[in-house]
Amino acid sequence: MIQLAVFDLDGTLADSLTDLALCVNSGLLRAGLPEHPIEQYNRFVGNGRDMLIRRAIGPDGTDAQFACVLHTFDEEYCRRCNDHTVAYDGCAAMLQTLVENGIQTAVLSNKPDEFISPILHKLYPTHHFLEAWGQKAPYKCKPDRGALDAMLAHHGITQDSCIYVGDSDVDVFTAANAGVRMAGVSWGFRGRAELLAAGAPFVADTAAELAEYIMSL
Repeated sequence: MIQLAVFDLDGTLADSLTDLALCVNSGLLRAGLPEHPIEQYNRFVGNGRDMLIRRAIGPDGTDAQFACVLHTFDEEYCRRCNDHTVAYDGCAAMLQTLVENGIQTAVLSNKPDEFISPILHKLYPTHHFLEAWGQKAPYKCKPDRGALDAMLAHHGITQDSCIYVGDSDVDVFTAANAGVRMAGVSWGFRGRAELLAAGAPFVADTAAELAEYIMSL
């Protein structure tokens, strides 16, 4: 039986692409670089803030441009991370259903740790997550298993009692590396095809379908 469902944040519980894109674009403009359409950012996200910015800058970007965009992004996102970010349909009810059925919930994201709490507080103000971690020292970004291993060890939860839920190949690889079960969600930034190609054993199209799957394990 599953005791803990650990969720990715961006593209899984939070529709955050617009705020991420606008804040990176602010940095690109300040660095004298061209902006990207918001929809293009779904291919830039997934591997943490630094990789997001490097992908937006492109292979010819300089260290000075990277530093400028990074500084601007942190400055802007601190103020604007919740301007357009919303919860995906049905996710609040899905989280509550899991808890009512004895399954605890947590968040593990590659987003910098300082941004996790403000977003969850806005999107899921009444829900209690066992843990909510962003990318922080001493752990590497997903798909490295270190942070997920540490979370499970801290609460005495075994790998076979955990499922990791996400919207991208990074999440599939994270679960595989950590030896936990995995479920994908089709409503996020990358879509069903990428998840299946990466080896996701199941992809939910709705939050209710996801809850049913987790409770069936």
